[in-house]
Amino acid sequence: MIHRIVFLALLVLPFASQAHDPAQHAKTNVPAIAAEAKPAVVAVDAFSSALQAGDLKRAGTWLADDVLILESGGAEHSKAEYMGGHATHDAEFLKGAHVQLKQRTAKVAGELAWVGTESELHTSKDGKPVTTLSTETMVLKRGKDGWRIVHIHWSSRAKR
Repeated sequence: MIHRIVFLALLVLPFASQAHDPAQHAKTNVPAIAAEAKPAVVAVDAFSSALQAGDLKRAGTWLADDVLILESGGAEHSKAEYMGGHATHDAEFLKGAHVQLKQRTAKVAGELAWVGTESELHTSKDGKPVTTLSTETMVLKRGKDGWRIVHIHWSSRAKR
């Protein structure tokens, strides 16, 4: 667990000065996926597609057993915990959503990769259209079976 936190800090610190730079926010749809990170992005997309399709068994194959998932101040500390509850709610929400990818960044450092995604989710609530801005960070570890997700952090808010 500690090595994941240290890894994230080492990856994020060089970019922290850009976090609130308006010029950085003005860029959209700029490809920022390192070539060596493309297989990790494929794993993230496969997980997300399976979850949206409601195929929880297939979605679970992309998660490490000890995955840590953080969302809205809550946490699931394993694949079994997430798949046993919250995954069903996420799949139900995503089933009727149109997900529009806005920006993605992905990099690899040794056996770890991170994929940061910004999206708009278009759904409806009580018959009215709702647009939600979503940010997602996934950290993956490369193993004998390929890339597996070891950490997810989801954050969202209504678009104003």
